[in-house]
Amino acid sequence: MTAVRPDKVVVLGVGNLLMSDEGLGVRCVLDLERAGGLPAGVRVVEGGTSTHELLEDLEDLDALVIVDAVAAKEPPGTVVRFEGSRVPAAFSNTLSPHQHGINDLLASLAFLGREPRHVVLLGVQPQRLALGMELSPTVEAVMPELTRRVHAELAAILGRPS
Repeated sequence: MTAVRPDKVVVLGVGNLLMSDEGLGVRCVLDLERAGGLPAGVRVVEGGTSTHELLEDLEDLDALVIVDAVAAKEPPGTVVRFEGSRVPAAFSNTLSPHQHGINDLLASLAFLGREPRHVVLLGVQPQRLALGMELSPTVEAVMPELTRRVHAELAAILGRPS
């Protein structure tokens, strides 16, 4: 990957906080913001389920890191990584309507010629998708690993030690 400007890097957390593990992406980026320590210039965007409103936030990026619950056909709590053209395919087994929105958003950015140069999805196979504000114990237990993986991804994108 060519040189990446930190101000052209976004970490996007999506999901529904009211649906238990479905909200893990939003919880992750909120935790990242609270904890600090992200590379200077990198933006964190809490997308929730309103992906259609994110077009302007994601135009012309050097890199986009999406964090979300993913139906990866893995045991609950498994952290997965998809890159490039594999990202839309990862959302083909949708857990929530917002995931169709992510695919539509990425397609719209490509149509406009403003897609991110590099896209990565860090996801977790959820255990529970039911009405509730709490993560399942299984997913709660992997949140520190997910946060570490976001930091490592950003370090790799920016060519810095993790």
